Amino acid sequence: MSGGGSSRRGKVTIRTVAEDAGVSVAAVSKVMRNAYGVSDAMRKNVEESIARLGYRPSTAARGMRGRTFSVGVLLVDMQNPFLPTLMDGAKSVLREARYQAFISVGEARAAIEKSLIDSMIDLQMDGIILVAPRLSSDLLARYAKQIPMVVIGHHEPGAESFDTVNSDDRTGARIAVEALLESGRQDIHMASLPRKNGEFDVFVEREHGYLDAMKAAGLADRARVWAMREQPDRPGPALTGLLELDPLPEGVFCWSDIHALRLLNEAKVRGIEVPQRLGIVGYDNTPAAALPLISLTSVEQHGRQIGRRAAHALLSRIGGRTSPEHILIEPELVRRGSA
Repeated sequence: MSGGGSSRRGKVTIRTVAEDAGVSVAAVSKVMRNAYGVSDAMRKNVEESIARLGYRPSTAARGMRGRTFSVGVLLVDMQNPFLPTLMDGAKSVLREARYQAFISVGEARAAIEKSLIDSMIDLQMDGIILVAPRLSSDLLARYAKQIPMVVIGHHEPGAESFDTVNSDDRTGARIAVEALLESGRQDIHMASLPRKNGEFDVFVEREHGYLDAMKAAGLADRARVWAMREQPDRPGPALTGLLELDPLPEGVFCWSDIHALRLLNEAKVRGIEVPQRLGIVGYDNTPAAALPLISLTSVEQHGRQIGRRAAHALLSRIGGRTSPEHILIEPELVRRGSA
């Protein structure tokens, strides 16, 4: 192995790495592709040469050969504290497969999402993971014909051209409401969002679970779903409107911890005792929910597992699988002091 690799001048190519490591170009390629049959010693040798020489493979050239070993991840926003856990799971799988993940944010706006997906396709990425997209089912199917795709936060078990990975949101919502019912509450409302993509959004699936639980308890006539605005700058009623109802609900199931934490904070600011006067249950089991001063009962949807399963599904799609997979992860309730 040459010891002078770091002093080479000019562009470093795969051939430069092969010469430095004392192996063939094909061997370097196999290491970079994480191909079968590479010994640990060869991998270590080649990786040391790559690091020493600062070799960066050309994405365009790799794309012309068939793969770029890059995937795009499109997040709905950067505010949801559930998303980092999900991304940790996805990136751990992609990293093991020698794939790079390029993350973009769609800001919950369809026009921005379309532009970003178009760019990912133009950059010849091998596949994309979409998290809670605002695009229609038809548009998702159209994009899935151009690039392998896995969608999280979108329930469409009949989709043929792309995969979905989700929490079993209907079951999760049902067990959240049952926790409020078990504490003797009957007047239970749900804080949700305005409809965007028909029946496919996660909060719609959670609405179904809420209604299932209320109906099973003989309380269907008391069910109330409040479609609150998603962001402060968006149109629609404010979440705090729930605290101005007369009479005040006995319990509120919030479709996500983002809204549950806001409601819990506002209730305490207004002197409304939680859980004595108002029980609150969220969904996502985000880190803030476990803080002792917050103590929010919430549904754990296992974000890291969702991320890992989504990445495995995408790699399988990239590898040639065409049959659809629609995966549901079993949620569980984490009981704390808010309910």
